[in-house]
Amino acid sequence: MEQLYPAQIAEWASQQAQRPVLLDVREAWEVQTASASPEGLDLVHMPMQSIPARLEELDKSRPIACLCHHGGRSMQVASFLQQHGFQVVNVAGGIHAWSAQVDPRIPVY
Repeated sequence: MEQLYPAQIAEWASQQAQRPVLLDVREAWEVQTASASPEGLDLVHMPMQSIPARLEELDKSRPIACLCHHGGRSMQVASFLQQHGFQVVNVAGGIHAWSAQVDPRIPVY
């Protein structure tokens, strides 16, 4: 599984043939607390537990970067998606690292 740090996501996104998705797999309260505004990606929120039931909502032709709080849940989702034929990377360090590396306005929780 490819791991990218938040500081690498914009460059990765610019190299993709299709506009990528930043798939935030955290719970709704977490997204309300702290959320990324990625340039060059479409933000989609699907809590981790909802992914299997909502799999058909994701487009296999679009690359996906999975995001959570610290990178653990998103890694599990990324592995699951990869097994189902998606092109996927994991955002190492999650939204916590995104705050440190990309946008310090994002609250740390």
